[in-house]
Amino acid sequence: MLLAVEVGNTNTTFGLFSDSGDLVSSYRLSTERERMPDEWFALLAALLASDRHSLGEVHGAIISSVVPSVTTWLTAMLEDRLGLEPVVVSGELDIGLRLDVDEPKQLGADRIVDCVAVFARYGGPAIIVDLGTATTFDVIGADGTYLGGAIAAGVGTSLKALAASAAQLFNVELHMPERVIGRNTADQLRAGIVAGHLAMVEGMIERTRAELEVDAVVVVTGGLAPLFAGRSPLFDHLDPDLTLDGLKIIYDRVKRGQGAKRLSSIGGPSERFDDG
Repeated sequence: MLLAVEVGNTNTTFGLFSDSGDLVSSYRLSTERERMPDEWFALLAALLASDRHSLGEVHGAIISSVVPSVTTWLTAMLEDRLGLEPVVVSGELDIGLRLDVDEPKQLGADRIVDCVAVFARYGGPAIIVDLGTATTFDVIGADGTYLGGAIAAGVGTSLKALAASAAQLFNVELHMPERVIGRNTADQLRAGIVAGHLAMVEGMIERTRAELEVDAVVVVTGGLAPLFAGRSPLFDHLDPDLTLDGLKIIYDRVKRGQGAKRLSSIGGPSERFDDG
């Protein structure tokens, strides 16, 4: 089985893929930056056992991370406990995605993975909206080239910043209000933060499509995506497992490329590592 790991600033998601390529289990934990390798091992072993799986079934691993310390501890856990060297996604990894931006090495691993998954599943041009700690917009062209994007504060991040800065405001449970004219402080916060965020997202989609001069497909993902599900006619697909599926695609490409290099080195047939 393959263990795919997405490390975000707020949550870390584990996905377990069967040898046939199906996502059989997934788990979401809080991202603790100083959680040690043995702690990760104990948590993961218990979660897999609850679904009648074991870490002994894992033969490969891939990590997408925006938190370097967690990457270090997870890599140590996989190497020391399971004897596995994980594939770690970065802008330097050859995954068949061309990054047509000024600083490709600075693009977050999660965004790279999402672009790979979207092009494989929906084609291009496409706009990927990832709703999490930050809300990110990523754009790929008709041939799958990454063209750039935008970054905004996420819904929860905006609410926390507002509550921390304004003495008479407070954190509220987030959900989409039925009206934007709130009749109490809590509803007014939800209207401004949640409905206002949706308006921002829709505006960015329309502006991006105008710049592309085409109605690119819009794919929405991320931990907060369910908050906005069915709330906009501009959303073509809601895909909560997008990043995990992208990790599976990248892992297969990398391993296929390594296999081709090994065959070439011993004089056997080789294949061109190019899916695009």
